[in-house]
Amino acid sequence: MSEADDVRTRDGGTRVAGEREAGAAAPAEADGAKPAEADDATRAAGSSDAHTKLTVWIALAANLVIAVAKLVGGLFAGSPALLSEAAHSVADSLNEVFLLAALRRSKRPADPGHPFGYGKERYFWSLLAAVGIFVMGGCFSVFQGVEALRSSGEESTSGYVVGLVVLGVAFFAEGTSLARALLQVRGQEGGIGSDPALRTVVAEDGTAVLGVLLAIAGMALHMTTGQVVYEAAASLAIGVLLLFVAFKLGADARDQLIGEGADPETREAIAAYLDEQAEIDGVATLLTMRLGQDSLLVAARVDLAPGHESEKLELVMERVKAGLTARWPEADQVFLDVTEAPEATKDHTSPDLTA
Repeated sequence: MSEADDVRTRDGGTRVAGEREAGAAAPAEADGAKPAEADDATRAAGSSDAHTKLTVWIALAANLVIAVAKLVGGLFAGSPALLSEAAHSVADSLNEVFLLAALRRSKRPADPGHPFGYGKERYFWSLLAAVGIFVMGGCFSVFQGVEALRSSGEESTSGYVVGLVVLGVAFFAEGTSLARALLQVRGQEGGIGSDPALRTVVAEDGTAVLGVLLAIAGMALHMTTGQVVYEAAASLAIGVLLLFVAFKLGADARDQLIGEGADPETREAIAAYLDEQAEIDGVATLLTMRLGQDSLLVAARVDLAPGHESEKLELVMERVKAGLTARWPEADQVFLDVTEAPEATKDHTSPDLTA
């Protein structure tokens, strides 16, 4: 047994830490072959990323065209609601660029400076996208609404027909982009919450569709009554909506950057898998953390059943780790700490199991 695999702990146990690196040799029990489940998961992850990238490109193209149309129409009509929607589309376009950067940079391989890889780049760029929505979309829309309320109360609505036509085209384009994103969500394992980039696109497109409807309502009421207050209210509503969406996306990205654990079902399943191994008498602690879209760190402290020789400890742990990774391919960083568990944990009721 190597020195790295045989380190005595303070309480007399033996620490065995294992890490599956790209290109590392598989344990003997796997005959040097990568598990079929892991291959399937790798292909599925690549396919999912390709679909997400296409979804983001479609959203970017739609938002760029719509932003120009809204800006020209808003300036021509002098409509605060339409200008608010133009700012919304500009913010969305910039955010799509952030998301494309996230998809590319998060796939870089691990290196000595980042031994766990760059998976969290996805969360960082999603956080920047949320900030972009907040500043460029939400704050500008609120400003436009306040400025409209401070006006004389009546403004010319000449050119509003062109503005409404622009919004109608925008509604169709945004709806098409949203439909594409929702179609991918339906076919993706884990749903919308599993991919921050896809979650951001769905939130942006859904907010854009609702924002266009608010702008149409505000402009139509302004044309009908001659009162700008309706359009100002629509602009304020768009701003508040964008601020809320930005806050929610930012909070999700913050949790993932700090270090979010696996979902409760996965944690419980991993704990049950370890507990059912004949060589393991109990699981004292199980910790998990998402390292990226398809990377999960698993660290467990286990108590071995009596009668196992220390010379066979490494082989036992390698077999357990190989089985765990075969069942959960995203668990590419697995660390097992073998130690004598306290009596309180031998009934398998330790609160650390769901840490």
